[in-house]
Amino acid sequence: MKKVLIDCDPGIDDALALALAAGSADHLDIVGITTVGGNVDLELTTANALALREFLAMGQVPVVPGSAGALLPRTVRAAHVHGTSGLGDVVLPEPQRGVSEGHAVDFIVETLKADPGEITLVAVGPLTNIALAVRREPRIVEWARDLVIMGGSYTRGNHNPAAEFNMLADPEAAAIVFEAGWTVRMLGLDVTLKASVTTAVLDRMRPLGRLSELLVPATQFYGMVTAEGGPAIHDACAVAYVLDPELFTCVPAVVNVETAGQYTRGMTVTDFRVAEQGANALVATSLDVPRFWDLVVGAYEKLAARLG
Repeated sequence: MKKVLIDCDPGIDDALALALAAGSADHLDIVGITTVGGNVDLELTTANALALREFLAMGQVPVVPGSAGALLPRTVRAAHVHGTSGLGDVVLPEPQRGVSEGHAVDFIVETLKADPGEITLVAVGPLTNIALAVRREPRIVEWARDLVIMGGSYTRGNHNPAAEFNMLADPEAAAIVFEAGWTVRMLGLDVTLKASVTTAVLDRMRPLGRLSELLVPATQFYGMVTAEGGPAIHDACAVAYVLDPELFTCVPAVVNVETAGQYTRGMTVTDFRVAEQGANALVATSLDVPRFWDLVVGAYEKLAARLG
């Protein structure tokens, strides 16, 4: 059983990542969910996390809100992708329970401190909370079992030609995280775009009862689903990596985050010309797509059976 702490900004693909984690309860112990402003404002990402915790029957998992904005006062949001609520056309029941006391940064530090070497940090939003936790307590780099992120790219961006959204939303935070001294497992656009929802995948989600009320409209809100391809569920790749790293081919690299470029701010400048001992990241370069969907849909099926 692997312990995970998920830092997120729900967000459609965050919701699908949380559903994957919830459906993998026989493999994952979710010790907490922390929220950050990203796809939409913090108030909404936190409300969505609370609603998802109950809809996905995640029990008493703490939800702790964190940073509302980036380290520097430059707000980047993606409501045009995720809808004004952050969850597209999906409307979930109002949650009955609220957030846990405190701030996400303190929660991350104290949770890792209490169980050193056991908890994998999974960060699928802007890296503001993680950077502030590193600044607060540099030893979390040693206490975390791993840091797995969805973000960046070694080729091109999506929010602009150079930068992936999570990196552009807080490049300074991302730079701190990559320079902190751990080996970042980076699941970037180069592989996450391959995790696209085709009509065949959508047909596997439709019979999943109550869960399909989240999965089907969420995936379709992103864009048109066809037999050849469709919207990618980027953030679920980070959870899938924790469940089965062998789904991905990962290559050691040095990753630096551009913070000053006029046209390249937020770019993850990736250099594969390094020996493994000189790398600060393992960068995913390929994905076994059929095995990925078998893992994801299999977890969704288990969750659907639980939800009814």
